[in-house]
Amino acid sequence: MTLSVPDRATLERLVAQGADLTERVRPQPDGSIRVDAVLTPSQLAELQPLGVAKADPAAPAPAPPQAKGAAVADQIVIERAVRWKTRDGYFLSVEATSSAGGPAQLTAAWRGSRGSGGQVPMVAYVDAGAYLGHQFATPSAVTSRPQWVTVTSAGGGTAQARVREWPDGERPDRNVPGYQKDFVTQYMPPDQLNERVRALHRRYPHLTDIIALPNKTNGYRRHAQAQFGTVVVSSLAYGSEGGNDLAVELVDPGAPDRPLRVTVNGKLISVSLATGPTGALVSTSAQVIAAINAGAGTLVKAAPYRNDPGTGVVAAAALTQLTDFLKAPASVSRKPATVLALRVGERRDGSRTGVLAYAQEHAREWVTPLVTIEAAERLLRNYHRDPATRRLLNRTDIFIVPTVNPDGANYSFYDFNLQRKNMVNHCPAQQADPALRNTWGVDINRNYATGSLFDGYFGASPNCQSGNYAGPAEHSEAESRNVIWLAKTFRNIKFALNVHSYGGYFMWPPGAYKLDGRVPLPRPSASEEAYFLKSARTIEEAIASSRGTVTWPQQTGPVTDVLYSAAGNSADELWYDYGVYGWDFEVGSDIWDPVTKTWQGVGFQPPFEEGHQEALEFATGLISLIGVAADYRHKG
Repeated sequence: MTLSVPDRATLERLVAQGADLTERVRPQPDGSIRVDAVLTPSQLAELQPLGVAKADPAAPAPAPPQAKGAAVADQIVIERAVRWKTRDGYFLSVEATSSAGGPAQLTAAWRGSRGSGGQVPMVAYVDAGAYLGHQFATPSAVTSRPQWVTVTSAGGGTAQARVREWPDGERPDRNVPGYQKDFVTQYMPPDQLNERVRALHRRYPHLTDIIALPNKTNGYRRHAQAQFGTVVVSSLAYGSEGGNDLAVELVDPGAPDRPLRVTVNGKLISVSLATGPTGALVSTSAQVIAAINAGAGTLVKAAPYRNDPGTGVVAAAALTQLTDFLKAPASVSRKPATVLALRVGERRDGSRTGVLAYAQEHAREWVTPLVTIEAAERLLRNYHRDPATRRLLNRTDIFIVPTVNPDGANYSFYDFNLQRKNMVNHCPAQQADPALRNTWGVDINRNYATGSLFDGYFGASPNCQSGNYAGPAEHSEAESRNVIWLAKTFRNIKFALNVHSYGGYFMWPPGAYKLDGRVPLPRPSASEEAYFLKSARTIEEAIASSRGTVTWPQQTGPVTDVLYSAAGNSADELWYDYGVYGWDFEVGSDIWDPVTKTWQGVGFQPPFEEGHQEALEFATGLISLIGVAADYRHKG
């Protein structure tokens, strides 16, 4: 759902509370923010006292507040004024700063040929109390090609600039006639992704290796459970390893003055409840829990439901089979999973510039693995026919991980489609009843060791039920350790692309700051930042060449400048600890609706027709990044 959040401070509060927010964040002219989120109705109700409400994504942007005059004119600097053209016409984006800061009210007026023109209100971007400038809420559709823009402040300041082209990067390599592409036909769960990797290796053994990453995941598995009022019973063994075979019954003995007793007969646990002088049941949940743990503690563990005090009397219950609640077919393994990387290149010996592409840290992002598979297929199938492709495989050493988080991905495909995290449950007993099973797991992209929650950085949560739960420690999860193992082991890796969805961002470090004073991780040097931006514009040019999708300029830049703080993300660790130029693109850019004249979000799992197009265009972007890497030693 799309939320209307009253201001940036409230958005930061939602992040701090661990709300499951997407990366689609849209400032509005009145200072409010629209953000897509994954919330239940009860969770939304809990946020309403903060002024958070459900918004209509198709509704027009709210009007800016009434302007107030100023005694002294402020100074305006236009940081960027750019245009681009798609099948829907021209679009304009302007970013500017005012010496008056966030309270300034700015308007951008553009003009084109033959007297065309228009005005667009600008939005102040204030993050963690720091004024970062003004921008459009979203790029503005304009009636003709804009040539000049004038930004005027209600305080009297004004500035003018020529409008430039965007993204205006280097054009992608020209491919030969007959260049092959379009190799993805459906969303693919992990088993299908791994089979694609193996099939490509079988077909191209001279150009590929398969790397089995060393840290096995916990597996697509859960402990079996059943709930009896305020008593929760969990198997010690995973459901797939015998827990699902256990059954529990709570029996009314039907006679007075009977003791509480637990008997175990193979896989059947029978609890005979105590009765009083009249034959009424008298066992409290605390007593039943203690009896089960004493009498059947080698098979199960009983615990109170959440924070229940254990004083209520337990009712009899029929024989109940414990279950892990997992719905995937039996063909989906419940064992710990081995994550695969496909290594591609003519010379895979460390002598070439390494490129790491990895996807699906977040399980629900079904398009992202398709980007990596499509790119791998193109690179290998066109190697013998296309000189541009051959150059890439001659100059680079490519590592492709289609799914970092296979356990969570299986859970997303078969159980709960909006699962973000992995499947490791670190929650204590009071947060581990089966009704909460969709909230368990660790956010892999908050589990890294640089700029983390444990270092005091903002944007991750210590709450095990939070969508951005950082885990109990840095690198506590096999999935994050696998990504870093690649960087440690193959020191020729100098470039990395973390593929996420959705929202249409293209970002790089720093990705985290400390909230008090908004102190970010060290910024790259001026030359390094220029290289990040130049490379990004080249890659965005390639993405746009597919179907005209343009990554917005205000969503291109360091994470802390264009989105929010994301403590413990992988790109920061790769950059600061290993010197790897690490980018993150959020596939799934907003789509312009010419009828409502609004930008519409696409979601994590759009209809495959849309997801297919996203996979194709961002695979072109990934191949462009490999081209940037191919030129690294020659131009860099």
